[in-house]
Parts: sequence; structure tokens; C-alpha cells
Amino acid sequence: IKLLKKKRDFEITVSAYPECHPDSLSMNQEFELLKKKIDLGATRAITQFFFDTSKYLKFIEIAQKKNINIPIIPGILPISNFNKTLKFANSTNCKIPKWLTEMFNGLEKDFETRKLVAASIATEQCKQILKEGVEEFHFYTLNRSDLTFAICHLLGVKKLGANTNA
Repeated sequence: IKLLKKKRDFEITVSAYPECHPDSLSMNQEFELLKKKIDLGATRAITQFFFDTSKYLKFIEIAQKKNINIPIIPGILPISNFNKTLKFANSTNCKIPKWLTEMFNGLEKDFETRKLVAASIATEQCKQILKEGVEEFHFYTLNRSDLTFAICHLLGVKKLGANTNA
């Protein structure tokens, strides 16, 4: 961050971890590291994906109390393959709520229903976060832009004409 800021006044986005990075010792360490990144010149953060929205909202609340005032964009992961997501989540310290596991139970071979469930869950997650005043999202598409497109459509973001930047 420091090197980039010396070169030019870049907008620098850094990572943030509402559920604690696997290498961190505590959430306090997470906030200290995020504060250090800001002090070096970071202008916003994108979170690791999460499925328990309350953890993100609590993270934002604590960050504000610690005078961390850059935008912290929620990382949303639409689930196209639950088993792969579970492995990925375990490696990143992201907790999978029981209700989420139950939603995908029995859908291992039903791709179309999984897509509908995934879009529905991510849309509801975004709606909860929107109610809290957050207006930006980072979608981890994992080469599945169709799910993100569907989620955006369900949230009221419609495809604009070919000559506009959407």
C-alpha cells in the first residue's frame, strides 16, 4: 500500500474479515491490521464472503467504534456448488449456518434448483444488508456471472442499454 501510494494517489481496496482470517489470533488483531492498512492509504475494503449477515453487521458496528471509517463492502458468494463452497469456507474460517446446509441438502444433482436456491439466498442476504444502509456489494462470481445477474435483477438492478455503463 505504502509503495503504491508513493507512486500515485491510487484508490486502494484491501481485504477485511468479519469472521477472522485463519492466520489471525483474534478479531482485535483483524481490526488492528485493517486500521494499519488505512493508515498506509487504503481507501476501502472488501470482506471475505460470509453467510451469517449478523457477523458482517457486527463487524461494521465495531469498526465504526474503532474509528475505521472507510467503506467496507460486503463480499457475497452465490453458492453454485455447496460441497465446494463448504470446503472453501472451512479453509477461510467462514462459518456455514445450519439453515444454509439444510437449504442445499438433497440438491447435489439438481443444478437448476440449486441455482434458484442460491439466487434466492444471496438476494435475501443483500436485502438485509441494504436495509442497514449499505449500497455496494462485491460478488464472488467464480465464473458464474449468471447467478450474479439474476441476483441483481431480483434486487431491481436492470440491464441498461448497450451504450451505457451499467
